[in-house]
Amino acid sequence: MSETGIESASESEEAGTGSILDAVRVVLYEPQDPINIAAIVRAMKNMGVAELRLVRPCYYEPNRIEQVAHNTRDIVARIRHFETLEDALADCVRVAAFTARRRSARWEVTRPREMAAEMLEWVDRGPVAILFGREDHGLPNEALDLAHVHVNIPTTNHASINVAQAVLIALYELHVAAGDATRRIRGPRRKAPTPTAKDFALTFNDIARALQAVRFFKTRNAIHVMRAVRTLAFRARPDYRELYLVRAMAIEVLRTLDRVRRGVEPPPDPNEAPPPESLEELPPDDAPAPGA
Repeated sequence: MSETGIESASESEEAGTGSILDAVRVVLYEPQDPINIAAIVRAMKNMGVAELRLVRPCYYEPNRIEQVAHNTRDIVARIRHFETLEDALADCVRVAAFTARRRSARWEVTRPREMAAEMLEWVDRGPVAILFGREDHGLPNEALDLAHVHVNIPTTNHASINVAQAVLIALYELHVAAGDATRRIRGPRRKAPTPTAKDFALTFNDIARALQAVRFFKTRNAIHVMRAVRTLAFRARPDYRELYLVRAMAIEVLRTLDRVRRGVEPPPDPNEAPPPESLEELPPDDAPAPGA
């Protein structure tokens, strides 16, 4: 362990999120403010990048970093310190350096979105690094010389972005370019089957019956209306349960009109919306369609 309690380059543990972003290294050249380090750790946690490398950083307390960036102990524990930038980048197959310099005759300059797409093309070959400089003067020329590409964040003429903000922009673009790879979104509880041609035909038939019952076709061409309904339904690509819901609404219109005609219940008040608790739950996936 180093004096700050952070792992040295030789002590780093193998860990990660299991995504392609595990190959990304965030490298800070001589960071001067512990608060910026904490903000960058927070950004890394949010965007699914796990390894931070610091070249000759200011003194900071790891516990203080965790207090500012909550629930980031895993990233803080893996911070690596280097004496030279060359050592910090030695194992990286591609390096993108962020700079406020808008043009250069010698270096290729790109933007964060293009950088992200390019960097992800290299991750199957080895680690890639995004490099950021000091808060006061950015990266010196000798540091920029080590980068394959330079990245400029478009701003107004006031080109003064905090280093933590710049890192967040870079990580966001990488995260999006990776297809939100590190977030595991819970899927639907039940996957509904795809409706068949018969399911659509039954639904269109019940919709036509309901529209006829409320005299919707009195001043409209029924063929044209139903053609528009079919087109809309096919374009929406509903699953079985969604199509079932539409058909159930049409059938309920017919049932309600029938009950009103027989005097079983008064006509519904069009201005009164049903309370949520009165809405029936959708049927299970394998339930037969009503009236089938």
